[in-house]
Amino acid sequence: MKLSDALRKAQEMGLDLVEVAANANPPVCRIVDFGKFKYEAAKHDKEKKGSSSKLKEIKFRVNIDEHDYVTKMRHAEDFLDKGNKVRVQLQFRGREMAHQDLGMKIMVRVKTDLVTMANVEMEPKLMGKSVTMTLAPLPSNKRKRHFQSDHDLPSLEESDAAGEGDEEEAAE
Repeated sequence: MKLSDALRKAQEMGLDLVEVAANANPPVCRIVDFGKFKYEAAKHDKEKKGSSSKLKEIKFRVNIDEHDYVTKMRHAEDFLDKGNKVRVQLQFRGREMAHQDLGMKIMVRVKTDLVTMANVEMEPKLMGKSVTMTLAPLPSNKRKRHFQSDHDLPSLEESDAAGEGDEEEAAE
């Protein structure tokens, strides 16, 4: 299409003619809103630049409670979801060193619980008085959360409001 025809068509539509690929022969242009085009390009660049992963650490103990375990797993999933690597560390204190098998069971449980979010970069390894394992996130299209995050849970007021309606129906 000739340049003059393309410019006329863009003006009729109330949009801009933007050169997408200047190096192509002939150069490739699109009819788009220039402000939106710039915004999308900046957003794309920011995503590329922000992909550098950091190493986050989560610490466990041998006798961890179930609720504490689930909370830490939620945090691990959040870190992995943001593209960060996670170092899982299990610390032994005092006589807990005699029960290293319990520590390894917890590490295996962590590994199996996070299999849908990450793959193991470094297998669980005993170093001194702690067991350490490193997890790297899966590609974002293959990640699937296993533990529900806090902001997905219904609030206390919502559950109370739902409960009040049930009582009225039961009274009738």
